[in-house]
Amino acid sequence: MDKADMQITSSLRSPPAAPKNRRLVLLAYECLCTFEFGTAVEAFGRADDVFGHPLYDLSVASVEEGVFGAQGGVRLVVDGGLELLEDAGTIVIPGWRSVTAPASEALITALQKAHQNGTRIVSICAGSFVLGEAGLLNGKRATAHWNSTEILAERFPQVQVEHGMIYVDEGSIITSAGGAAGVDLCLHLIRRDYGIDVANRTARRMVTPPLREGSQAQLIQQPVPQRRNYSLAPLLDDLRNNLNAPMVIEQLARQAGMSRRTFIRRFHDATGTSPGEWLLGIRLEKACAMLENNALSIDQVAELAGFGSPEALRHHFRQRFNTTPTKWRKAFNERVVMG
Repeated sequence: MDKADMQITSSLRSPPAAPKNRRLVLLAYECLCTFEFGTAVEAFGRADDVFGHPLYDLSVASVEEGVFGAQGGVRLVVDGGLELLEDAGTIVIPGWRSVTAPASEALITALQKAHQNGTRIVSICAGSFVLGEAGLLNGKRATAHWNSTEILAERFPQVQVEHGMIYVDEGSIITSAGGAAGVDLCLHLIRRDYGIDVANRTARRMVTPPLREGSQAQLIQQPVPQRRNYSLAPLLDDLRNNLNAPMVIEQLARQAGMSRRTFIRRFHDATGTSPGEWLLGIRLEKACAMLENNALSIDQVAELAGFGSPEALRHHFRQRFNTTPTKWRKAFNERVVMG
């Protein structure tokens, strides 16, 4: 355990922060996408390992009445209908039956009303098309599964479609790509609401990486190396444990037994991003965790997270999060008080 981890671990643990409205309504529908649905249930509906209760008060609302069918021959009976959306703090749309299947007028009206009332709405994969029909993406950035972003852009020209990103956070509207990107979106939401520690704990329970930035590429060409000799895992672990060490590409390439060009290509294939962007994300994650635990000064956080100076830390917080380290810590503490 390094110095920063020891200081964080020894600090008093704060109670969990929470969104103002913990009611999270998960949408269900005929021909439900069970993977996306299950991802949301696992992330939001399971009890937290430390606090002993779920992070959200989860209920499931059906678009159709009565028992209906999901993909894979599953039949569902849920908590209620669209009336459950009326007092939700967050609504999650886990996919959609088809990018060409229209949403019902009742669903569109319910989503529009909820958004007007300040409800946060989250979509996974083709759920973006439902939000597009409701007009809730107009003037905003959004994404979807890589094989349907062109269709999304063509059908909804007022939407700024991000074709490669795994998720896009526009505040009250958050969209993601398909499949495993839904896991990243769920962890991002938990990180927003409860902080890094709780999100990382959820990720460990789900056996998934704790942080992939939304700007990371959807398509990773070689997520599993074909030959063991090409595994970058030891090198990545070494970088995580030595955040203050300068990143010299030539040195890392030699350590991996590759040429500079091959190393950069294989690094991107394995992580979906460049070495510099990957390391910046790790340093920011470390900084956020230390800020949220209130154990260290801004200067200490900057040093231990590998930024070298508080000025560099502030610069990257403004660039990535549009805020400052001090405001990040203050906002987190305010959520703790509200929780």
